Amino acid sequence: MSSRILILYYSRNGATQQLADAIAQGVEKAGAEAVLRTVEGPGEPKSSRDLTVDVDDLRTCDGLILGSPTRFGHMAAALQQFWERTSTEWLRGVLVDKPAAVFTSSSSMHGGQESTLLSLAVPLLHHGMILCGIPYTEPGLQQTSGGGSPYGASHVEHADKVGSGISAVERDLAVALGTRVARIARQLQSRSG
Repeated sequence: MSSRILILYYSRNGATQQLADAIAQGVEKAGAEAVLRTVEGPGEPKSSRDLTVDVDDLRTCDGLILGSPTRFGHMAAALQQFWERTSTEWLRGVLVDKPAAVFTSSSSMHGGQESTLLSLAVPLLHHGMILCGIPYTEPGLQQTSGGGSPYGASHVEHADKVGSGISAVERDLAVALGTRVARIARQLQSRSG
């Protein structure tokens, strides 16, 4: 039985979506199904690519990886609003003991990435999920001059490289995070089944 990993993100300018795509590659590399979903921002049109998340996606996933651009050291309001509507799922424990991870992007090196990653983790912890980071055994954590931390995958859009996309190291770390969550989901499924 293949694990189903939900990659739930909000992206306004594309960098967070690029990280989501790299994470999806890692999930699929581990033999799991990557399910990309997004949320609608206030006053913004629906994504032309990915479906909008609904609570059934939470019920049917075996793991969840949550991403947002940095908004003053916090997740985007559209994601926060989604989580505020999940009380029923929280009370039913639909995400309890499933692996989770987080990712973000910002426009500067000190733009609040770590606090955003930690804020993204809060609803996942409240839902009883098992939080996975990126271990220092991943070489990219020692090589990055941009994004990537033990808290989760990330990207820094340096002012002199606007629009250049995620770096090779940031991509590798995102792939590694997706692979790790999918592998842990499979291990947890085999122990409970």
